[in-house]
Amino acid sequence: QVQLVESGGGLVQAGGSLRLSCAASGRTSSTYRMGWFRQAPGNEREFVASITWSGGRTGYADSVKGRFTVSRDNAKNTVYLQMHSLKPEDTAVYFCAGSIFGGQYDYWGRGTQVTVSS
Repeated sequence: QVQLVESGGGLVQAGGSLRLSCAASGRTSSTYRMGWFRQAPGNEREFVASITWSGGRTGYADSVKGRFTVSRDNAKNTVYLQMHSLKPEDTAVYFCAGSIFGGQYDYWGRGTQVTVSS
């Protein structure tokens, strides 16, 4: 099993920046890809970004390309989501997730709230 704990959320003004962290523990060596998702009130959960543990290959949703950067620190078993130029529509609970084989996501954190004020 893998446990994921997100941190770094908070309240920020539009145009500001935040960095989210996702600390992984347990059998992290079994995880191929880590992803960030978000869910705003009344909306379905949506993909934000992903990164592979080995090689660091990344992917982004169109809505965050050029503003968000996903990275990982293998030594610390931690994945980051650096968010710049935040917009009110980025307001959501952000979740970290792990995928064993690169398809569906098998492990999920509890989420961290990001609120962007206009």
